[in-house]
Amino acid sequence: MEPLFTPEQLAEIHAYHLPHYIRAAVNPFARFALLALMLGVLVRPFFRMATAAAAGLERRFGFLRTAPVSRAFFSAMDRLWGESGWGAAVLFALMTDLFVKLVYAPVDIWFAYTLEHQHGMSNYTPAAFARDMLKGHLLGGFAIAALVIGLYGLARRTRHWWWVLGVPVALLMLVSSALDTYRGRLYFEQEPLPPGPLRTRMTALMAQANITFSDVLVEKTSVASRRIQAYFAGQGPTRAIVLNDVILQELSEDEVLAAVAHEAGHVQEQKWPGRIASSLAVVALLFAIDRMLRVAAARSWFGTSRFADIRTLPLLSLLLSLVLLLGAPIAGAFSRERERTADRFALNLTHDVDAFRRMLVKAARVNKMDPDPPRWVVLKGMSHPPVGERLADLPAP
Repeated sequence: MEPLFTPEQLAEIHAYHLPHYIRAAVNPFARFALLALMLGVLVRPFFRMATAAAAGLERRFGFLRTAPVSRAFFSAMDRLWGESGWGAAVLFALMTDLFVKLVYAPVDIWFAYTLEHQHGMSNYTPAAFARDMLKGHLLGGFAIAALVIGLYGLARRTRHWWWVLGVPVALLMLVSSALDTYRGRLYFEQEPLPPGPLRTRMTALMAQANITFSDVLVEKTSVASRRIQAYFAGQGPTRAIVLNDVILQELSEDEVLAAVAHEAGHVQEQKWPGRIASSLAVVALLFAIDRMLRVAAARSWFGTSRFADIRTLPLLSLLLSLVLLLGAPIAGAFSRERERTADRFALNLTHDVDAFRRMLVKAARVNKMDPDPPRWVVLKGMSHPPVGERLADLPAP
């Protein structure tokens, strides 16, 4: 087999990945330092600003509370929160989130736009990049507002709120994958793969694997990225095979089928144990948050005056960051094993080792995969085995 990369390509790969490795090493410390700064210095002034801003909005737009259409919304929000003051809480949460985003913005933009363009990995125009970044921040802001009202509002009104919230959230997690088909459409256009040999062969391959699906979709990600991508989205009647337009340009039919066969291996995984474990972990995390909120209220941390005071929100971010940091190596190890199992499934399904090898090689070249990343990067939580290991594990053709 020819070398995976030429020396020049390998040098380019290392130049591309080195900043990512530096960021992976530095980011946990930077994240915890930023949260410590917020908890130690910024919580009180941010809370004062949020309270003053909410009062100003109340004076200016207070008439909406009694207007025929909007009063129902305000009444519902007061009931969800348990009392007045939800506006200041939402503003505080959005302020703290905006502060973190502004601090990270130069680094995020450099990694997501500048570095990608420097190494030929992005097709984003400045306007399209700014639009999608703004879209992501707006969706994130909406999620934060919902979290504040749902978590803190429920905690204020129900003693065992963590159980009342945790059970429906856990159940939602079990079925949320059915919506995966629609999430990609928030950013990219999708259209059905036209009839032809590839669709026919793919349908026959999935019938052989006993996997049902509703459609084969082409996702037009080339407007933003030059990376190859294929995945299954949705569950049951919403399940679809999604190929981005780049993979159709870069790979042959046999190689596309090899990629789809690998993704089919993930469909056949025993997902319920992992989903149940994740759901139980969410309930446990909410219980830990409840204990932490009670300690914060008892000791008046950060100027808190009662249980479930919004000023503890950065403390929750700190707890979540710690959980994710400690859990990433474990989650990564399980994920890499699932990827190896999916590779074996694909080979058993297609019996085409050569096409699978070519698919991995082309994907590695197009996506600029580091064939031998530092071991600490892998152990820190890489979701896929290094492509060099995956190629070495393939049987002789």
